[in-house]
Amino acid sequence: MERNNLSMFVLFFLLSLYIGHPEIKVRFGQDVTLDCRSPRGVNITLLEWSRPEIKTDGYVFFYRNGRSYENYQHERFKGRVELTDPSMKNGDVSVTLKNVNINDTGTYECRIRTSDLSSGQRVQNDSRTSINLTVDSGELRVLCCRVPMAE
Repeated sequence: MERNNLSMFVLFFLLSLYIGHPEIKVRFGQDVTLDCRSPRGVNITLLEWSRPEIKTDGYVFFYRNGRSYENYQHERFKGRVELTDPSMKNGDVSVTLKNVNINDTGTYECRIRTSDLSSGQRVQNDSRTSINLTVDSGELRVLCCRVPMAE
């Protein structure tokens, strides 16, 4: 049964590569869930949520060996990101980003490293998912148009 779950995950991963990155649009100040999943029944040893353009300065969210590490987070995300399901039940490694702003617009990458012993030997897998997030400022835009007066 676990092998079937792994096959489904690989199929989903390949389809996501073919279809492209999911895109989420949200308004300024709202909370948004960035969805990411791992296969069920495997041990999640590493979870990294990152923004490629700021990765060298820290992560959006970082989890390793059973706990999250806020000190690895980029300053911009501290206190604003949490696991949607802290138990990561059923492979849900989605995060909620709170009170989004224009600077949160960009590509987010979810990297998962798992370990599985179901076959009798340790099998480690790495997978990645990307999401494009667009934050709308929510500002009302008024376009002015003036018509010249007839003489």
